[in-house]
This record gives sequence, C-alpha cells and structure tokens, in this order.
Amino acid sequence: MGTVVALAGGLGLTVLGLGSADQAVASFDAASWVFSRSKSEVARINGVTAKVDTRVNVPDARGHQLEISQTDRFVILRDVQTGRIGSMDLTTLHQFWVDSGNPGFGVRVALDDDSAFVVDTVQGKVQQIDPQTLAPIGAEMRFPPGITGGVFDGKGRLWIAAPSEGTITAVAPAASASKSPSQGPHIVRTEAVAAASHDLALSTLDDGVAVLDRTTNALATVHGDAKPATVTLPLAGLGSLASHTDGRSVPVTVTDSRHVYVVGDQGMRADFAVPGTGAELQPAVAWQGYFYVADDAGTVHVFDSAGKAQKDISFDRPGGKLELEVREGYLFINAPNSSVAQVVDDAHKVRVVDKYADDVLGGDPPKTPPAVTPPPPKPRKPVASKPGAPRNVRAAAGNAEARVTWQAAPENGAAITRYVVEGAGKTFQVGADQRSLTVTALTNGETYQFAVHAVNKKGDGPTRTSNSVKPTAEVPDAPTAVTAEAKPDGTVAVSWPAANGQGLAIKRYTVTAISEGGSAPIGDATETSLTIPAGQLEYGKQYAFTVVAVNERGAGSKASPPSGSVVPFTLPARPENVQAATLGDEAGAVGVTWQAPADNGRPISKYVVSAGGKTVELTDGSTAATLTGFDNGQTVAVEVRAVNEAGPGEAGTATAKTLSTPKATITGVNPTAVAATVSFTVDAGGGTATCSVSASGAGSASGSCSSLTVSKLTAGTDYTFTVTAKNKAGSVTTTAKATTDNLAGTATCNNGQDGDTATYCDKDVSGRNGNEIFSTTQQDNDKQVGWAKPGTKLTAYCKKSGEVVYAYIYNNEKRSTWWVQVNYSGKNYIPWAWLNLDGGDDINDLKTC
Repeated sequence: MGTVVALAGGLGLTVLGLGSADQAVASFDAASWVFSRSKSEVARINGVTAKVDTRVNVPDARGHQLEISQTDRFVILRDVQTGRIGSMDLTTLHQFWVDSGNPGFGVRVALDDDSAFVVDTVQGKVQQIDPQTLAPIGAEMRFPPGITGGVFDGKGRLWIAAPSEGTITAVAPAASASKSPSQGPHIVRTEAVAAASHDLALSTLDDGVAVLDRTTNALATVHGDAKPATVTLPLAGLGSLASHTDGRSVPVTVTDSRHVYVVGDQGMRADFAVPGTGAELQPAVAWQGYFYVADDAGTVHVFDSAGKAQKDISFDRPGGKLELEVREGYLFINAPNSSVAQVVDDAHKVRVVDKYADDVLGGDPPKTPPAVTPPPPKPRKPVASKPGAPRNVRAAAGNAEARVTWQAAPENGAAITRYVVEGAGKTFQVGADQRSLTVTALTNGETYQFAVHAVNKKGDGPTRTSNSVKPTAEVPDAPTAVTAEAKPDGTVAVSWPAANGQGLAIKRYTVTAISEGGSAPIGDATETSLTIPAGQLEYGKQYAFTVVAVNERGAGSKASPPSGSVVPFTLPARPENVQAATLGDEAGAVGVTWQAPADNGRPISKYVVSAGGKTVELTDGSTAATLTGFDNGQTVAVEVRAVNEAGPGEAGTATAKTLSTPKATITGVNPTAVAATVSFTVDAGGGTATCSVSASGAGSASGSCSSLTVSKLTAGTDYTFTVTAKNKAGSVTTTAKATTDNLAGTATCNNGQDGDTATYCDKDVSGRNGNEIFSTTQQDNDKQVGWAKPGTKLTAYCKKSGEVVYAYIYNNEKRSTWWVQVNYSGKNYIPWAWLNLDGGDDINDLKTC
C-alpha cells in the first residue's frame, strides 16, 4: 500500500498517493477534490495534467452524498446521510477532526481561504469555525429560520438570504483563531431585495451577489458597494441559480421549460433553449464567457456567450447527477457514481479523468467497484394544466394584523411559482415555499376575509377563501418549548405545552414546518401535539417547527420559537434494477446486482440478499453479491432489501438459474484418411464450457466448442469419437462412429541416367523390376500378379511386414520391409519401397493388415 497516514479520530481517513507532507503541498494549485460514491473515496484532480494525484478513502460513506468545501490548504467534508464533518489540512495531510452534526439537507459548510462557516439554514444559525480544528470562532450569528445561501463571494464575504424578510446579508469572517481568538464575524451590509415571504435564490459573484426573487422573477445584482440593480425576467416557470457565478453575466435557468436567461450589467443580454425534454436540469454554470448546463442523462450542454450551442460534454452511464465546480482556473465536472470526471480549461478544452487510475504515486491498484447499474427510465411527464386550489386556507387574527396560512395546491404537472393572497383591499404575492402571510396595519374589531390561489406557468388556479377574522389585542401567548421527533414509520411527532390563552380558551394550534429557504403550514391540532403523516415531509431533509395558538375568538399568537431540527425518515425504498445472473465460473451460485435505492432519510446500514433459505448481508455499501450452495441448474428467486434505522425495506426481486451441467450434441463427422473433423453443438448451461474430442485408440483435440479435428489417425479405420464438454458444474460426453478414408499412393519408379538404368522402369521385364505386385509379401515370381506403370494411383488398405526391398536410385534409395496392400486385381501387395503414399508418405498412416 502507498503512504498511509494515521489521522486522529473521526472518519479515520486513509491517504493513498503522495508520500510526504512536502509532496502533498506541491501540487495543490489548480486542483479539485471530487468524491466517488461507489468507492467511498475522494480524489484530488490536477487541473493541469487532468490526472488524479492523491486518493483518500472515507470509511462508511459508500453510497452516501458527500459535500466538499475546499481551498488551497483545507478540505472540509460533510456526509449528508450521517451529518459528520471532517477536515484535512493539506499542508500535512495528517490532521483530521470530525464533529457529529445533524444529518440531512439543511446544513452546509462554506470555506474560503482560512475562513469557514457552518450554516444551519433551517434554524437560521451561522457559526464561524476554525477549518483545522472545526472549533467555533466567535459567537453564533442568528437569522430568521428558513434562510438560504451561505456561500462566499470572490472577496471573501459570506452571503445569506432571508426569504421571510426579503433581505440579503453579507458577513465578514473574523481572523483565524490563532490570530485573533476573541474576535468574531460581523455583518457588513444588509439589503432588501424582495417583499417578505418571497422565495429567493442566491448566486455569489466575484465581488457581490445575484439574488433571484422566484416569486416575481426579479433578479437583483450587487457588485461591490453599489446598490442592488434589478431587472425583471420573462421566466416561464421557477428560475434557479448556480451557487456561484464566474464573471458578470448571470445565467438564470428555468428547468421546467429548459430555458436559460442571461443577465449582464445592462439587463438581459441573451436567452437560449437547452435541447432535450424533461425538467431534470441543473442551473447553468458560467465559466469564461460560456455556459454549462448539466442534465441527469449525463450530458453537459455548452453554449457560448451569445447562446449558440457548442459541442456537448457527455458521460457514459454517470449513475446520477453531475457536479460542476469552477475552481483554480478550471471547470471540474464530476460524476460521483462513476469512475469518470472531466476538466475544462479556460480555452474550453475538455479532458477526461480516470478517478480510479492505478498510477497514483504510492498507491496500490484500486479494487474495481461494482458496475454502475443504469437508473430506471423516468416516468412520463404528466400533461401540465393550471394548478388546483390551495387546501386548508385559514386566517387567525392578531393585534391589528391577521396571519393567513394554507397548504399546497395541486401542481397539476407544472411547478407552482407563487401564491396570490387578496384581502383587506390589497393583493400580496407569496413564495411557493412560504405559504403563509402576516397582513399588518389592520383595524381591531373589523372583519376581514382572505382569498388565496396558486399560479403556475399555465396560469392562475381556483381561489379558496379563509374564515372571517376580527383583529384584536386579546391574543394568546405563543407556545413555548416545541419539540419534534422523527419516527421510524415516516411520521413526525410535534408537541408543545399548552399556551396561555390569557383568559380565553385555546381552540386550535397551527403547526408550520421550516426548511431551507421556506416555511409552510403543515397542519392544525386541537390538542398539544400533532403527528405529521408519513410522506408529507421530504425524507432526508431537515425541518424545524413553530406553533401558533388560536383562541376561541379566532385570534392567533405570535409563532413559537422553532423546535430542534429533525430529519424525517422511514424504511428504505425498494432496490431498483435488481438483476440476478448465472455465474459461469462457479457451480451452484448466482450473482446479484442492484441500484442503490433512496435511503429515505437514514443511511442504509446494510443490504440483505436472500434466496432459497440462504442469506448474505453486505455492510460496506456495495451493490453486488454472490449467493452459493444451490443445486446445479436450480432456478433461484432472489430478494434484495435495504436496511436503515427504520428497518428492512421492500424487497427488489429477480430470478436466475444456477450453472447447469453442459449438454453436447454431435452434428457430424467428416473424416479424411488420417484425420477427422467432428462438428457438435454445446449448451454451456449458462456458463463457459471447455470442449475436447478423442478418437478410440488414437489421439484427441481440445479447444472450440463447435468443431474439433483429431489428427494422426490411420486410414481406413473404424473409430468411435467422444466429445466431452465441461464447465464448473460438471461434464458430459457423447459419441459417434465413423471410418477414416482409405489412403492412396503412387507407384513410383524413376529411370536412371545411362545404361540399363535408363530404361529400368519402362516396362515389366523378366527378373526383378520396380512396381511389381504380388499376392504375398515376398518377391516370388510365382506369386506376382502384375506390374503398375509408374505414376499409377493405387488405393492402399493396410501395411504388412515382409521381405526387404531396396528401390536403389529409382525411388530415392528407399529401403523397407513394409509392404502395402493395394487395390490391384483384388487386394494384393506392393513393396512400400515402390509406393509413395499421399500426404507425406508416412507408412504409419496405414493400419497393420
């Protein structure tokens, strides 16, 4: 193994690669760390070489989502599924410390130079930390619950957006703890960019921020110390922004309509459509005047500054969403579920990176992770229409105010962009993720009623009207000490002590769920607890809850302080694309693969793979298993279940057959005099077979499982040919009979150069002569039956030992005691000395008579 660094506590990172602190520091410029989920490993990609120079294993994170914040010196990792936060100091690679935080989406880590913050968007808490030790620096900063943002701009300011107030705030970090341990971060400016309760999206700039009011489609940009400049865009749906924008042109992406609008200093300067269908787009990322738009199919669509399409960047089977980050003069594009990343330089040249490359200095070749199973096809997108009516529209009076709440309207195939509230002679717009509005400046004692409808790209939906309310000063106290607990069945139990009604009875309580960037009423209760049904909140996402008490006169209290954050969870989803297959190299076994399912709010602790009473448990996050111990040729029904804190989920199923003993059928035998080609078919039983053919009393051949040729046979001989096919489950044989062809030979006698030798072979003469044929194996005149003219073809049957015959110069000095039985006036004999056999004149090609 390469360099293994003992890191203190926490995740216990193992570093593979550069072998010393000096080497570690040497190449951090123009580099980016990326995660590989199937290997539970982060790798540092060198932008200059487009190669990985260091890999770090992160135990117990396989299949998880890992958020990475990085600078030239520090890398901070947050495991979304577990909430763990770890830090590496790249000057040594030795120091690592981890703290347990809340799991799920809703907390993020921001890092710039040597300043780091943990941003709890649900609770509205912002805490600066030391990136080396993760210890807090200064006091915790408090914002309204449900903030968004928490990203640094190019000048090192952290930007926070508060949708409930319609404001953005820039925070300047304190110096590091070692330089100024007592000083904390401080707010340098706050700007109003939208009305309260509008949905906001934020993208930091090189020196400032861009904020999209998703409720009104107004984009406000702040450069330096200048006041916000606002332009309203013709968006046909909800707009979104990348977390950071390179340059001064801000792309706004409407994923639902696959359209990008580009805003510059002088207003909207371009817009363009992104090819394809579906809403599975990520916000466009600006890089060096170009715009890069990733979709879930594994393609990054590229456009120049005028919106003209350039060559796409494609990933083969990315296995999930791509991650795009501009860093150190390069655009890094990572496919966390595959072995591939790609690097784009400032000239927009693209290079492919093998994250699993085995040539990392000091590292061993990594084990090959299981193949990424392609995700199931997306369901057909429903036909879009206007939204339905909001549900449970209610109003509660306050002191010279009224609080209107409602639950989400049906989208009907198109995302809701905003809600419109009408009442008290006014019209209000409210963000789709807010769903509550406090209307102020009302007159106590007067009656008010409010109407609410939803809007999507298809238009305005039907209106629902609230109950009537009369503002009054006689409002109950706000509930206190709200608690929340996520249950394994997917429900969330919210409870609180009874509120003080100040002499009036409390008739109901309204519970609001707060998440990143939004808050929405979730239900009403007449008692001091509410159980939120399973599936009503998003699993794996952080929520906190506030409660408003409403008295018998319909007057409502202020909202309670938020509860602690919880992450709803339930049983994991069913594993998708479960595939079971025959293992060709192992008897009685099947191989099983599957796609990791949604963990539904808690990390998957193991997979249980079972079939026929046999079970394998996998705790390392891998999505492939082998089950053994079955009979040959057995059909096996396999179940795969994911297990998390809530228990085992629904099983994904598949069926496979174990390896069977092969079957072989001979389809023909094609013999020659000295060889035979046997043709056959083989059913390998689901695996790979090895095949051979043998001839009785002779040779054999092995190799192809369709035909084999056995050589060195003897002519005119009856053989039994046996075909054997083998695999890991066993072997099978089958036979066929055939006779090799008879061999032919040529009677050969060649005259000499002069004298008697010059005519020796011309004809049959008294005395000895070449090519004489006898009924016996001796040159007996009384037994001679004829003479073969030189060049005569004779069929040879067999060989027999007899009198030695010397052919002298007339047939290459050939001398032998072998005689050959030939077809001449029946079956008679010619000395082999005078007969040259076809195929090399090998007397052993003939059987013995």
